[in-house]
Amino acid sequence: MKEHGMKTYRIAAIPGDGIGKEVVPAGQAVLQALAAAQGNFNFEFTSFDWGGDYYREHGVMMPEDGLDALRGMDAILFGSAGDPHIPDHITLWGLRLKICQGFDQYANVRPTRILPGIKSPLGRCKREDLNWVIVRENSEGEYSGVGGRVHQGHPIEVATDVCMMTRVGVERIMRFAFRLAQSRPRRLLTVVTKSNAQRHAMVMWDEIALQISSEFPDVAWDKVLVDACTDRMVNRPASLDTLVATNLHADVLSDLAAALAGSLGIAPTGNIDPERRYPSMFEPIHGSAFDIMGQGLANPVGTFWSGVMMLEHLGEVAAAQRLMRAIEAVTANPALRTRDLGGQAGTEEVTNAVCRLLAQDDAQQAIAG
Repeated sequence: MKEHGMKTYRIAAIPGDGIGKEVVPAGQAVLQALAAAQGNFNFEFTSFDWGGDYYREHGVMMPEDGLDALRGMDAILFGSAGDPHIPDHITLWGLRLKICQGFDQYANVRPTRILPGIKSPLGRCKREDLNWVIVRENSEGEYSGVGGRVHQGHPIEVATDVCMMTRVGVERIMRFAFRLAQSRPRRLLTVVTKSNAQRHAMVMWDEIALQISSEFPDVAWDKVLVDACTDRMVNRPASLDTLVATNLHADVLSDLAAALAGSLGIAPTGNIDPERRYPSMFEPIHGSAFDIMGQGLANPVGTFWSGVMMLEHLGEVAAAQRLMRAIEAVTANPALRTRDLGGQAGTEEVTNAVCRLLAQDDAQQAIAG
């Protein structure tokens, strides 16, 4: 029986574009089923219709004061940003990055591991060899937004994008990454760099990594050039555990990581404000995938796993573990794999299966109790 006055989490649901409009409602359904099974908290979802359709009507991806509507939320569940009829820099900067930077969600966390039943394209890779968390600096670096264009359309046109790094920005992401590595069993951190070619900002990046490492003597760490890191991910996956990289480098590496784990469709991410001044945002990394939009083919597992990260952030660890068990049971079942995983199941079928498993888990626990 549910207790009177239980905790209610206020969640902003922003489906965005493409298959985001399918996987976010699927994520809401699963989270509601989980709350019903747990019986000790509720979710109150508020949906926002921001994205490409909103842009076509209003000329902006989200209202200018949109952050104010999100500020009081406990977390944000996001789908995807991207519309083939709107330039990508408008969809990204007008919605997702506006939220990330507006709420200083400076730590982008991307766990990657091979889920049960899923086969990695790395033939020699065992499940235990690939269990990584990539920490991406999410507020500055190559995506700081500093730069501009002048003399457009003329032979002397100039366009610049400045990779801007600040000491406070690098120190805080390094400290976050070392602390995360410290919390994991292997206590191993790899700092990704490119300081051989980028001789100012990346050299400072390396220097600050060394400085912060002295605060975590129980964490073993090494440094690797970003190009060499791709080789390690493919040929020596077990040599990696927690990684920290710049905004651009981690963006690329995390997509490679998801592909090596079986599919971008299953990969989650959290855009975290570690100081909890603002709501953090959780999303699958797969993008808007307009080619399969509206066909019921989208893999919702990335959204469900993002929900696990959201629950962990909210402190609902037992509920997070229960949802992860249901996800793993689904991926282990060949009949419940979507097309990106070589199966034929659809979004609704996978969603219903996870909801049923959550209810069964509840019943099993009641019997055991």
